[in-house]
Amino acid sequence: MIKKRSKLTAAVLAVLMLFLLTACGTTTVDSGKKGASDYKMVLILPGPINDQSWNATNYAGLVKSNATLGTKMEYVENVQAADYESTFRNYAERGYNLIMAAGTQFDEAANKVAESYPKTTFCVVNGMVSKGSNVAPIFPKEYEASYIAALMAGEVSKNGQFATIGGFPNKAMEHLLDVYEKVAVDLAKERGISGAKAVRAYANSWDDVALGKQMAATMIDNGADVMFVYANQVGLGSIQATKEKGVKFIGFSGDQTTIDPNTVVSSVVFDFETFYVWAIQKYLDGSLDGNKVHEAGIAENIFKPVYTANISKDVQDKVAAGMEKAKKGEVDFNAMFVNK
Repeated sequence: MIKKRSKLTAAVLAVLMLFLLTACGTTTVDSGKKGASDYKMVLILPGPINDQSWNATNYAGLVKSNATLGTKMEYVENVQAADYESTFRNYAERGYNLIMAAGTQFDEAANKVAESYPKTTFCVVNGMVSKGSNVAPIFPKEYEASYIAALMAGEVSKNGQFATIGGFPNKAMEHLLDVYEKVAVDLAKERGISGAKAVRAYANSWDDVALGKQMAATMIDNGADVMFVYANQVGLGSIQATKEKGVKFIGFSGDQTTIDPNTVVSSVVFDFETFYVWAIQKYLDGSLDGNKVHEAGIAENIFKPVYTANISKDVQDKVAAGMEKAKKGEVDFNAMFVNK
């Protein structure tokens, strides 16, 4: 009887052990599946998140992604050019899965550092260079956004004298200014302003507010009646000069009409909330491939015009019609680029 009981006990123990092993095995598989919040992500910004322009726009994308996708992306702001490479390395060394950086100026550092950290994905927003399987830049077709701005400017100008200021003369900046100037000048000429023209300057800075004010004031004194600036905080100085001189400003990237709606009569807002959710979802899905630039533009609805009372319904309708043409592929942007 004792032997029989011992055999029964052994059998029960064997079944129990098999159950526990199976349960443990199942638990191990489940714990290996990462949720969105398990990925270590960070966004590197070249300026402050309250600049009402490029950095604020990117930060809004981060906030939306965290709220929508359940990610816990962090950020670091005001990172200077001399610190780009060391900042990338710092986060890669700490095991971050996805490192994003806002601006074409990060391309070189991202591609250089990525070689040493194959398990980390490097994603430059506005990036144009991808030289590795873990380098996956995302690029908003900013020249399509500047096209929208030009549709506004071409109708707003009274004398057809347009002035533009860019941060630095990189390829992306040149292309967006090429499109803006071409479209704005052509529209002014269609309105009967035969002497319409555009002048351009580069600040070679993203954060010199005083320089932006000085440059804009000079351009306005030389006849410009509509300013267009894409240079982060430099643009804030330009808006100050535009207000003081009593001419008009077309905002870009963020909604700059809130600064002074009588000066910044309209803006083209980059809907980076949509853009970031799109990009980070691709990362989570495993489709944010390296060795490729991932692009989005008017067709993906990431650019939106914002108007003040200074922009008539007629002009708004013309802008909408122009955007629809672009969405249908009826606008040859490449033909507008001065340097292909």
